[in-house]
Amino acid sequence: MAANKKPDNVVFNPETQKYDAALKPYATNVGAPFITATDSIAWKNRSINKINHKVQTKYSELKAEYEKMMQEFEYNNLIFAAKFTFEPIVGKIYHLYKKENGESFLSIIAPKECSFNALGSFYLNSDQIWEKV
Repeated sequence: MAANKKPDNVVFNPETQKYDAALKPYATNVGAPFITATDSIAWKNRSINKINHKVQTKYSELKAEYEKMMQEFEYNNLIFAAKFTFEPIVGKIYHLYKKENGESFLSIIAPKECSFNALGSFYLNSDQIWEKV
């Protein structure tokens, strides 16, 4: 042990050459409680896993909602681009067909009652949005 080295239980600051136990934000005497650093790595890893799972789940939900909305948008574009000479009634089911020349048309005639090339059956909801049946 060096001549100028103080024992571990003595709080001496070699930079200021002063005893500064009273200035410390923690207890410095021998009878003080033992200070241990908490292991936050496990907590951080659990938190990271939770937030990653939450973000991934939310992303999947939003992606599914977006895909549903885009499909609904495409159906509505198809129907509004189709030819029909009547005003569709909310709550009724209509059928979309494609002619041989490529034009599409909307009809009240069901696919089993005719031999047209059916593209699908659609329901007009109260928001004036077509939903595939």
